[in-house]
Amino acid sequence: MAAEAAAKIAVVREVLDRHGLAGVQLRGQDWFAWATCGGSNGILLASDDGVADVLVTPTNAWVLTDAIEAQRLRAEEVPEALEVVEFAWTRPGERDDFVREAIKGGRLASDRPGRDEVALPDRLVAEKRRLRPAETERYRDLGRGAAEAMTETLGQVTPETTELEVGGIGAEAMLRRGIDPALVLVAGSRRLDLYRHPRPTREQIGDRVAIVFCGRRTGLYANLTRLAFFRKPTATERRHAEVLTMVEAAAWDASRPSATLGDVFAAIVDAYARYGHPGAERGHHQGGTTGYRSREVVATPGDPTEIAPTVALAWNPSLPGSKIEDTALLSADRLEVLTVDPAWPTIEVNGRPRPDLRIID
Repeated sequence: MAAEAAAKIAVVREVLDRHGLAGVQLRGQDWFAWATCGGSNGILLASDDGVADVLVTPTNAWVLTDAIEAQRLRAEEVPEALEVVEFAWTRPGERDDFVREAIKGGRLASDRPGRDEVALPDRLVAEKRRLRPAETERYRDLGRGAAEAMTETLGQVTPETTELEVGGIGAEAMLRRGIDPALVLVAGSRRLDLYRHPRPTREQIGDRVAIVFCGRRTGLYANLTRLAFFRKPTATERRHAEVLTMVEAAAWDASRPSATLGDVFAAIVDAYARYGHPGAERGHHQGGTTGYRSREVVATPGDPTEIAPTVALAWNPSLPGSKIEDTALLSADRLEVLTVDPAWPTIEVNGRPRPDLRIID
């Protein structure tokens, strides 16, 4: 972790020098996790902001926080490469004074720029998407845990279970594995055909269910969707699922180093049309890069964002009543799906094992 933190600080300082900046202040939970090698400045799960910032100048690197948080952050969240500086919570202006003194009248860049601050340079934003070996190991562990939590969840439900109860089971399964349940969507048989973002309700799930997880640990996100049935799927349900595996396969095939997200989006649009659903991409976004946000960049038509290894990707083609989604790492020479549980039934698509519709007896 010391080497990882030092390398990231060095990258930030290279950006400072190249762009004539006196400092970079990282405020969001995503950027804090990146800079601290998986640490968290978050208290409230429903907020992008945190209780501490990272400030890097050409000569120093600090974590700035108040006295409420400092001891815990030193012990549990911050690598030794970063000095924790604490301020009285009753005097919030002290932190601003410290920053002004540190940058000595120079320009300050931030992921949450305020007055007289500038946005982070693109070079640094791209660096956050490019995962280092230690990050990929943390990601593999997270992916396995999230997939196991999903399988466990669906092993505990019945047609009489409500969507809210399913969501609670899923959140508990992730939390026991140290995973923040950043998002849990659940749709039972009535709502599954209606909504792409189904917040769970008090309705019973009935004879089929779809569950979406976005689980966060060490700042990284694992995104996956699974469908299960308490009966045999109809021909239409089976066909929709098959179409989505082929659309997703087109996305994975197009996800090559130096390709752009716009290239992949075009491949998805073409695949929907080839398999009988032209224009289906308009019903929901199709995914993109993931990592320290559930989606770092959502792919759009003509998007110039380059796919630079090693990067995390999560494509999520969908049709009414059906969806496929997993999180994968793309390196220079392979695609590795992370959110895999061997206990879940799979089918092979273009040489890759993909999740099948699960039938629960």
